[in-house]
Amino acid sequence: MKYLYKKRKRMDLSKIKMVVTDMDGTLLNSKHEVSDRFFELHQNLKDKGIQFVAASGRQYNSIIDKLSPIKNDIIVIAENGGFVMQQNKELLSTPLPSSIKNNILNLIDTMKDVHPVLCTKNKAYLLNSSKEFAQKLKEFYSAYEMLEDLKDYKGEVLKVAIYHFESSEHYIYPHVRHLEENIKVKVSGQNWLDLSDFNAHKGHALKKVQELYHILPEETMVFGDYNNDLEMLAMSKYSFAMANAHKNVKETANYRTESNDNFGVERILEKLIRS
Repeated sequence: MKYLYKKRKRMDLSKIKMVVTDMDGTLLNSKHEVSDRFFELHQNLKDKGIQFVAASGRQYNSIIDKLSPIKNDIIVIAENGGFVMQQNKELLSTPLPSSIKNNILNLIDTMKDVHPVLCTKNKAYLLNSSKEFAQKLKEFYSAYEMLEDLKDYKGEVLKVAIYHFESSEHYIYPHVRHLEENIKVKVSGQNWLDLSDFNAHKGHALKKVQELYHILPEETMVFGDYNNDLEMLAMSKYSFAMANAHKNVKETANYRTESNDNFGVERILEKLIRS
C-alpha cells in the first residue's frame, strides 16, 4: 500500500518527538496482541529520545497489561482521555459529573440488549445479570466487579461505557445522541459507545501531555482507527488512519497506513526511525 497524504506532501519525520497510538484496531492486531516487532521498535524510539504514548478507551490496568515490558517508559491515556498516567503519577483525571451518572443509567434501563459499565480509575463495575458480557469484558477491563445495581455505586466515575454485541453505532447511538448537548457521546468501536465529561476525550488529554512536554503538533505522530480518535488526530500534523479505519478517521487523518493486521503502525515507525 502506498502511504498517502491528502495534499500529496512529502513526509519529513525528522522533528518527531512524540508517538501516540490507539490500541484496539490500531497497535493491537485482531487477536488483541502487540507484536514483538513493536517492542523492538520502541527501544529504537527510546534511543532517539521519542516519547511513546498509548491512548485507548481501555482501562488503565488493561493497557499496562498489554504493554508490560515498556510500562515504565510510556505515558498512558486511558478511558478515552478521562485518565492519564505516567508510571505511578497521575497527570490528568476528568470524571463524569456525579449528578449525571444515574440519569444515564435510567436511560440505559429503557434500552434493549445493551450492557453498561461504570469505569473508574482502578476498576470497572457491571451488572450481575451480564454474565455472558463479563467474558467479553475481560479483554478490555482486567479489573472489574459485578454489582446488583450500578446506581448503588457512589464513587467517582470516569465514564459510562455501553456495549452492544452487534453495533453500537446502530443500536446505541440513536438512543443517546440527544445527550450531546451536555456530555461527550462517542462511538468508540464497533461494539462500544462511551458517555463522559465534555473534556474527557483523547484530544484534550493529548493536548495536556503536549503542553507538559512542550511538544508541538508538527512534532507529534498519531495513529487511530475509530471515532474516539478524531480529536487526538487533529492534534498532530502527522496523523495516520489505519487501512481498517472508520470512514470518519480516513477523512480526518492527513496520512494513511496499512491495517492493524499488516503492521500499519510498525511500518511507519520504521520510517520514523530511519529519518
